[in-house]
Amino acid sequence: MQCLGKFMKLMSKTLDTSVLEEKIKIVFKDKQLLQTAFVHRSYLNEHAGFPLPSNEKLEFLGDSVLSLITSEHLYRNYPDHQEGDYTDIKAAVVNTASLYAAAKELNLGKYLHLSKGEQENNGRENVSILADCFEALLGAIYLEKGFKTSYTFVTTFLFKDTLDTIIRKKLYLPAKNVLQEYYQDRYKKLPRYQVLNESGPEHNKQYEIGVYDDEKLLAKGQGKSKKLAEEEAARKALQKL
Repeated sequence: MQCLGKFMKLMSKTLDTSVLEEKIKIVFKDKQLLQTAFVHRSYLNEHAGFPLPSNEKLEFLGDSVLSLITSEHLYRNYPDHQEGDYTDIKAAVVNTASLYAAAKELNLGKYLHLSKGEQENNGRENVSILADCFEALLGAIYLEKGFKTSYTFVTTFLFKDTLDTIIRKKLYLPAKNVLQEYYQDRYKKLPRYQVLNESGPEHNKQYEIGVYDDEKLLAKGQGKSKKLAEEEAARKALQKL
């Protein structure tokens, strides 16, 4: 009975997700699966007896599901593009910034279980944490409802009008290449990239990279690889320029 009471006390710390479920039009039978999508690893460091695991495995699954959904969507809806275009379009629409924006729209930060330190560091607004949470939520949706519902969720809350705009305006062309050409044409030199920060475990690294004009910082980018972080930094620099 004591163990049961402890379990119920810990589970009482979970938040009501009914507003989110109504917004995404997906009602979970397995509420613990949905709650797991919001458990950041930092929370477990302070709550050793919490009955749910972190969302890292769901994030891993969601990342793979997202890749498949994006690939199938491009193949079916944009048949005139080449394989290389698909790769660039995918990178343009499925990146940390896009996932963060979608997570913000869904107010996912509200449901996160974070350590006291992460909360004090404004973790509910953290770009990487929210982007990862979106993928974890997608992983949970896939396990609960399958591919079709996952596909609808992604096209509704991630692609929306963004994907068509990216393709129509050819915004999928690698920003790093465009920025390089811009600097070569105007200044006869190249921008340089520098790793500013690395975080997370080896299997789930997050990189922050700055792009510089000599010593002047133009922009910062984040991503799960140095390449993705450089691309985001270049894209932000182009927006400023």
